[in-house]
Parts: sequence; structure tokens; C-alpha cells
Amino acid sequence: MLVLGIESSCDETGIAIYDSDKGLLAHTLHSQIELHSNYGGVVPELASRDHIKYIIPLIDQLLKDNSIAINSLDAIAYTSGPGLSGALLVGSSLAEALAFSLNIPSIPVHHLEGHLLSPMLEEDKPSFPFLALLVSGGHTQLIDVKNIGEYKILGDTLDDVAGEAFDKTAKLLGLGYPGGSALSELADKGTFKFELPKPLLKSHALNFSFSGLKTAVLTLVKKQEKLTNEVKADIAFAFQESITDVLVSKSIKALEETGYKSIVVSGGVGANKKLRDKLNSHSKKENFKVFFPKLEFCTDNGAMIALAGCLRAHLSSKK
Repeated sequence: MLVLGIESSCDETGIAIYDSDKGLLAHTLHSQIELHSNYGGVVPELASRDHIKYIIPLIDQLLKDNSIAINSLDAIAYTSGPGLSGALLVGSSLAEALAFSLNIPSIPVHHLEGHLLSPMLEEDKPSFPFLALLVSGGHTQLIDVKNIGEYKILGDTLDDVAGEAFDKTAKLLGLGYPGGSALSELADKGTFKFELPKPLLKSHALNFSFSGLKTAVLTLVKKQEKLTNEVKADIAFAFQESITDVLVSKSIKALEETGYKSIVVSGGVGANKKLRDKLNSHSKKENFKVFFPKLEFCTDNGAMIALAGCLRAHLSSKK
């Protein structure tokens, strides 16, 4: 089965082609970082217009580059939400219209399911059931994944999500957009000079809360006589240590509660090197396996949508 995947939920236009027998055949991505950087964040109307401008040329070029005829597609998967309404409308309208014209199924895919399943794009992939730590720009969740479509949220955020905390802290430190990756790079240059709170670390529940950590960073920044690059790096280091400690601790607690020996980590914050290093270290000591998607599949992309659509279609064919 040959599936075209379309991702347009926010500020990246992702297109991919997935084969049920051969795996991911090709993918391409147009990022809007440069477009939104002058505004310090995503401008929804500009995002929608940019999707309109690039989505069809990207599909045409991907099919051409891989010598795939459009009428050889068996289905078209697209992100149905959550995301920016205008941006989602661009992808869904095109997908539905194209599927109708080709007389093939269109498959709406939940954006978070795409992230959740993205590690299954790799050769070394998890087997069901497994635990998932989903840390995208808008969500921080621990999920019990029993099978395709069988998900139970074990822990959720009570306020700010991890990605939001990264971006807001980056803004407090005067870093550019997108802030999360810039903050991580700065943290690598820092040392242990400050200690920040680790919200809900000792709580028995699996929920998260990062608004207090963000406020603690603000207070720490205001206390500094001079906010030098060295001080900024040390604050970034402290922030990253706190947030990754919480994510790792909650993940291990969820593994203990479920009895699972596999955890999938996906979403934009899943690309964070410190988080990966800590989970890998704990996995060796505590005998569990951790699965990450490639860095290019941590952020929004068409490959995860094509994969999820293909798995959904396969599941439907069995019923």
C-alpha cells in the first residue's frame, strides 16, 4: 500500500510517501522558521498562506524525484488536528480533494498519534504494548500505548508544557526563535551554578507542571546584577537539568506502574540531547529499552503522518 502523507498543522509543510512493504520511500519538509523569526513566534495567517504557496509544488517535486505516478497512490493521509485551524484547513482540503479525484481513501490522522508512532519509522522499532513520553510543542503526556488506536493517558500537564517552558525561558534569556533548540545549545556551555525547582518530582501522580519553573527562572534572571553570556548559560544549564530530571523521573515511575520494559520518546523536546542521555543511562541501569525517532522526525513531518495513515488503513482492512 502506497500512502501520501501531508502535515500542515503549524509552521512546517511536510510531505512523505510510505510503502507498507518497503517502509518510508521519501519525504521532504519546508520550514517557516525564517518567515516567523521576525515576530518571535508563529503568525497563524502567514503560516496558512505559506502552506498554500508550497504544498502542491512539494508534492509534485517529491513524486517526480522518486518516479512515482500520482495515480499509483492507494491512500492520502493528512493531519486533522490539533493545530492552527487555517494551516490544518490547507492540508485537509487538498488531501480530501486529491483523494476524491483519484478515487482513493483519505485518512485523517491525529497529530499526536503521528508523533507517538514516529519511532516506528526506524528499523529498530518498539513492539506493542509500550509506554510513550510525548513531549511536543503543545503537549507533555505519558501514554499507555496498547495498540494502534488504543491509548490511555497516564499523565498530563497541569499548565505549561515542556516545549512551552523551553521557549519562554529562551525568551527570558534573550535567545532567538525557535527558542527551545537555542536554549539547549546554550545549556551545553553552562555549569552547575544555580539550582531551580523540579515541579511535582516527588508527587505520586504522573502529571507535570512547568509554570512554576518558568517563574523561578524569571525571578533568577531579575536577581542577576549582570546577565552575561556566562550567567545565561548557567541559568540555561540549571533549567535543562530541572526539566529533564522531572521528565525522566516521571517516565521511570510510569514504567514501574505499567510493568512495561519499553518507552518511546517523541515530539520536539524528544530531540533534546540531555533528555536522551539521561534516559539511555537509566535504561542500562534499570533494564528497560528506550526508542527515539531520528532527530528529523522529532519535529512535525509528513513521514509520521504517512506511517500513521498506513497503519490505520491496515487496521481497518482487518476489521
